[in-house]
Amino acid sequence: MSIETPATPEASRPGKIRIVFAVLPLLIFAALAAIFWSQLDSGRSISEIPSALIGTKAPLLDMPPLEGATFKGAPMPALTDAAIKGKLTLVNVWASWCVPCREENPIILELAKDPRLTVVGINYKDQTENALRFLGELGNPFAAVGVDPRGKAAIDWGVYGIPESYLVDASGTIVYKRVGPFDERSLKGGLYPAIEKAVAGK
Repeated sequence: MSIETPATPEASRPGKIRIVFAVLPLLIFAALAAIFWSQLDSGRSISEIPSALIGTKAPLLDMPPLEGATFKGAPMPALTDAAIKGKLTLVNVWASWCVPCREENPIILELAKDPRLTVVGINYKDQTENALRFLGELGNPFAAVGVDPRGKAAIDWGVYGIPESYLVDASGTIVYKRVGPFDERSLKGGLYPAIEKAVAGK
């Protein structure tokens, strides 16, 4: 008759390690789920998350023009720092393949009528002929457009997804950011107050 000896701490250690490795993914998943749920439960959307760029100087603008586009009967200017220098400017990131951009375009057209504001565009990862068709069909709100075929400028500006818009004051500082298309709520609660504050120099 054999007598079983009690398991030593060293013998039971591999079993404990296996349990830890089995439970760890579940704990990580639960933590991530809790964070995700708290964001949903807060009622906040990504469009309301402040950008790290707000309050900082706008990234360099040095993009070629959208060839073939016109503005007020003249060839469309390139989007450079000179195009927005000293002006309160709305920089709108858009593309012809972006459905929300199409839905937003009438609002951008109306914003372009505001004499306090210059509206320019970054055409993101688009085909020239498609971008021209977009502006021809829906209307061109932009005083200048820069093409960003590889998305380099969008990375510099911290773009999450398009459309996105940035309000840059006359000193070249980003004072407001909108992720996603504008709607009545975001205009009244976000962009319009930001414009008034920038015009007042506050």
